[in-house]
Amino acid sequence: MKFDPIIAVQDVVASSKWYQSVLGCKSKHGGDEFDILVDEEGEVVLCLHKWGEHGHPSMLKSNIRPGNGLILYLRTTKLELIRQQLKEMGHPVEREIQLNPNSHHKEFSVVDPNGYYLTISDFHQFGG
Repeated sequence: MKFDPIIAVQDVVASSKWYQSVLGCKSKHGGDEFDILVDEEGEVVLCLHKWGEHGHPSMLKSNIRPGNGLILYLRTTKLELIRQQLKEMGHPVEREIQLNPNSHHKEFSVVDPNGYYLTISDFHQFGG
């Protein structure tokens, strides 16, 4: 079983370019209304959906605050590279790289151009 998260965005093309620049992922679908972003192995990382298109009930009202109650949590082996890419882009971070006292892994947090909160963590397996 695998979740493929879909977030609603104002501009699918611009959001896709931002995520591709930051995460190094690729567009698999492309388009103005929907895009699928995949990693090097072709696994879905994130899907982008234009607000108000296709009648999805949770994506009709673009005037609500996006991401309320949601954290996009990314486990990656490229934490430092992603942080450097954001720095080169001049994109601010919410929390700099630090050791999470609960997981004991390095992470940092950023808000994407659509208002979604991302926490980028060193790759790890979840323990019991």
